[in-house]
Amino acid sequence: MYDCRDKVVLVTGAAAGIGAGLVKAFLDEGASHVAALDIDIKNGKLLEKELNDKYGDNKVKFHRCDITTNDLDAVYDSVVKEFGYIDVVVNCAGIMNDKPDMYLKEIEINVSALIKSSLKAYDLMRKDREGKGGTIINISSIVGLYQSRLLPVYSATKSAVLQFSNCLGMEPHYSRSGVRVLTLCFGCTDTSLFDSSKLGTIDKESHEQMMGSLSKLPFQKPESAVEGLIHAFKHGASASTWLVTSGRPAEDITENVRKAYQIMSQGVFS
Repeated sequence: MYDCRDKVVLVTGAAAGIGAGLVKAFLDEGASHVAALDIDIKNGKLLEKELNDKYGDNKVKFHRCDITTNDLDAVYDSVVKEFGYIDVVVNCAGIMNDKPDMYLKEIEINVSALIKSSLKAYDLMRKDREGKGGTIINISSIVGLYQSRLLPVYSATKSAVLQFSNCLGMEPHYSRSGVRVLTLCFGCTDTSLFDSSKLGTIDKESHEQMMGSLSKLPFQKPESAVEGLIHAFKHGASASTWLVTSGRPAEDITENVRKAYQIMSQGVFS
């Protein structure tokens, strides 16, 4: 079982929703400091003040950070300079907008920036490069587990997160580096990701179908997603995949994912 106590944690997408809940949860679990990254300055600063008032000075520091730019490098450097290390990185930032003028940004945030952050954390943490190990947690989605015709780009980004994270966490990477990589697949969660002003599809027809289907989907509270992630952090093996959906407890679905890839890879090398 892994412990959050005395850990330095970095969370992207941390100003509201699941990200903000994770900042609070890690502090509740005894983390020594959480770096909260987001572009939302107003909510980020409010979160910083609220939690420092509750937990003590400099328990949380908000960093205004566009993770698709060199802001990300600067924040990593700043946190390491102040605390000497980062023990846990949670790449939680993401958008769900397949519109023609937004899908490239969606790929940048959901895939490119997540991979960049993960590899920065991996290089910092790896024991074979003077690090002391650590944990990277990446957020995929239930649409990384099934095919969603209404959100082809978003589904592709979350499938990429699942594949990247599983492969980075596999052996012999883990034994050599001491860096554990976990993947969380969240179901529909009641956050601003689903606001009509932020959600986008590839065309009008898909948007109408999406809006019509949202009321029929089983949404969970952000607290359920947060609780599931903390459970996975405490119990998950590297390269494991966890499903947190419909308000149910976190479920380790690693074997399901492995079996699925075994089926898809039949005939590839024969």
